[in-house]
Amino acid sequence: MLTDGLTAEKPCPRQRSREARPIEQQWENGLGFQEIMDRVGLAIDATGVAVIAVGVVVSLWLFGLHALRKRDMFQAWTRSRQVLARSILLGLEFLVAADIVRTVAVTPTFASVGVLGLIVLIRTFLSLALEVETEGRWPWQRGTEP
Repeated sequence: MLTDGLTAEKPCPRQRSREARPIEQQWENGLGFQEIMDRVGLAIDATGVAVIAVGVVVSLWLFGLHALRKRDMFQAWTRSRQVLARSILLGLEFLVAADIVRTVAVTPTFASVGVLGLIVLIRTFLSLALEVETEGRWPWQRGTEP
């Protein structure tokens, strides 16, 4: 107990259960399947966020470079938007994959599957909207131009 009236923070249940076991059992048992899949999902999430963040930096850098060299702001803006949209699309794919891994492997309940379905639906709509915005046509219309 602290003297100023505040109580010490309690460790989360996962930390308590791992700390309560002797170190020999921790090494023998290792991580459980759900813990591993949760960490894999987090790693894929981090990859998706990193892809989007790198895309933003590259897009801004290309915009500045193109605007300084060519002095054509419209073309620089258009190219920058395309690079940014592509990085967002790729990042969204990683984020959907992470949601799928966590939903299927970690918490396979009807509620989590329903939430996953809504997330995938929203992200698919965003992907289609970004595709139309950058390309100026629907994805299935690519082969119709000469």
